[in-house]
Amino acid sequence: MKEVIKQSALRVEKWVEDNNYKGYEPFDGLSSVLRPLTFGNLLLNRLLVQLVRQSPLNLRPILGVKPMDSTIGRGYMVRGYCNMYKLTGDRTNKDKVFSCLEWLMENRAPAHKEHAWGKHFDYAGRSGYYGALEPILIWTALIGHAFLDAYELFNDSGHLAAADSICKWILKLPRNQTKPGFCMGYHNHDYTATIHNSNMAGAAILARTAKYNGDQKYSTAAKEAMAYSCSRQLPNGAWFYGECPKNHWIDNFHTGYNLDGLKCYISCSGDKEYESALKKGLCFYEDHFFERNGRPKYYHDRAYPIDIQCASQAIDTLANFAQFDDLALDLALKVAIWTIDNMQDKEGYFYYRQYPLGIKAKTPMLHWGQATMYKALTFLLLKMRE
Repeated sequence: MKEVIKQSALRVEKWVEDNNYKGYEPFDGLSSVLRPLTFGNLLLNRLLVQLVRQSPLNLRPILGVKPMDSTIGRGYMVRGYCNMYKLTGDRTNKDKVFSCLEWLMENRAPAHKEHAWGKHFDYAGRSGYYGALEPILIWTALIGHAFLDAYELFNDSGHLAAADSICKWILKLPRNQTKPGFCMGYHNHDYTATIHNSNMAGAAILARTAKYNGDQKYSTAAKEAMAYSCSRQLPNGAWFYGECPKNHWIDNFHTGYNLDGLKCYISCSGDKEYESALKKGLCFYEDHFFERNGRPKYYHDRAYPIDIQCASQAIDTLANFAQFDDLALDLALKVAIWTIDNMQDKEGYFYYRQYPLGIKAKTPMLHWGQATMYKALTFLLLKMRE
């Protein structure tokens, strides 16, 4: 089993590097040549995005959408390379870490002094519209962990300085102040924020950075953000994606983000107040998002579409809880083996989705499926060794 997982990770690593870290993304539809036909209308923009995203066939080559760089994809690859360095000691992985982090520093959001990152394409969705390279909290926070992973391994002060710069950007975000706590804006124009996964990921990177530089402002903000999200955990242990009624769904990978963020916050801050929320959330996660054979469900109450991001985040989150919960590592292994058997192409990349009747969307995304799976599988290998 270990060798199967290792070879799978090496195959997807090769695919990403052979494609020069470029690929498609689920929400890249506004890069289509058809976009002028939306006339700037938000609804039409959303329809175009969803047409490209939901089609089992890859319409992108026909519609003029080209493979692009991905900032979050680079961040995940960095974390995977760090894991591989721990596993093998191979200096090649260290070189890849430094190269990718240098690329990230050169490709951060140009309109901001601090380090922050966004998508390489315009986006339109339920939450509205934001443009290419406009930084968003969830991507910036997750990339921040790549810098801290590297700092912990190689003790390069520049990586800690980058994490500090990220936190400075996060503290400038608008906040939805409530009792208790506040929710940080998803991006710079989000003044009515209610999204939990970005809020908890932001709290995690603030707490983890404060662990190293002792900045009390980061610790205080992290505590307030966690107070917001943990006080709104549902009685069964779940979280809605967001508190607005239009965001009242419960899905696999966003729940994984929440659990990872909360675990990181508790570990780095030493604040034990929300341990019961963590345990309750993990129980809900393990009980509701997986089938007996390891196939990951998208929602807590229905399976389809089987999405590669649900699989990768599940492996990552469950491996993260391997020393916290007796069942987590076994379940992570089941998910990994099912995904490798059913979603990995002979060329090394992972398919985007599986639909009923065995229909598969085989589009090779970059961060969504390749980089996230690489990080998850290498992390699982580390936990198996431990």
